[in-house]
Amino acid sequence: VQLVESGGGLVQSGGSLRLSCAASGFTFSNYAMRWYRQAPGKERELVAFITSAGGSTDYADSVKGRFTIYRDNSKNTVYLQMNSLKPEDTAVYYCYTHVIVRGYWGQGTQVTVSS
Repeated sequence: VQLVESGGGLVQSGGSLRLSCAASGFTFSNYAMRWYRQAPGKERELVAFITSAGGSTDYADSVKGRFTIYRDNSKNTVYLQMNSLKPEDTAVYYCYTHVIVRGYWGQGTQVTVSS
């Protein structure tokens, strides 16, 4: 299993970014996916969740209405569209999946929001 995130960067407050997570090594369309983030000095937190077919999603309260998770099973990729970014969204963002008996993390992508 391999998860590779991309799309992070530096953006001004109020701006937008779209993160991508390209998956391989498993049947992507069979598994739910998650985005987490970890800010300096803080614990890793769940940001968004999407079911295997993409029919159901859920979000942390802090990002509801601003972030959208979606997936393209034909491309084995999950996305996180982030709008109205705030400085407190600054973190390393990771995608995650649980396949069979263990979880897998990507290497993360840095998002920095300047005020």
